[in-house]
Amino acid sequence: MIQYIKDLFSGIWNLLQGMKITMINFIRKPITECYPENRGTKVYAERFRGELTMPHNANNEHKCTGCGICQMNCPNGTITVKTKQITTDDGKTKKILDQYLYDLGSCTFCGLCTMGCPQKAIVWSNNFEHSVYRRATLVKQLNKEGSKLEEKKVVAPQQEEKKVINSNTNQQQ
Repeated sequence: MIQYIKDLFSGIWNLLQGMKITMINFIRKPITECYPENRGTKVYAERFRGELTMPHNANNEHKCTGCGICQMNCPNGTITVKTKQITTDDGKTKKILDQYLYDLGSCTFCGLCTMGCPQKAIVWSNNFEHSVYRRATLVKQLNKEGSKLEEKKVVAPQQEEKKVINSNTNQQQ
């Protein structure tokens, strides 16, 4: 009989402890996010990976050379890089990017594509709203229509040597 009374009071004590935690959470101020309302003011961590994008400048130019390293690094075939050969004015053939396809539905957000890109042509955006009715709409073309490779301003090696020599002579003086 004594053991029965001890078990009864132990059960009541445990019930009151659970009710105490419930009441504390019921009374305190909620800490949930007001998602649709704070969409424009929400600050994301720099490391957040929401969606892969290819930045273009004002002239509709991108940095992707179509090398395919991102496609090779992708563990599940999310990225497809399609290139084509063109002939330049001076008669040389050159490989350019035709389509850069990204299947968001099968992406694991591992980041191997962005880490391996030598041109830093693809980056992660903060867009995380990916709900769609058809899976086919998750396949996106990242390069815009009519976009072309960004032309880099190359400094001639002779000018670069002169700058180094001039800076060395200025330091010695």
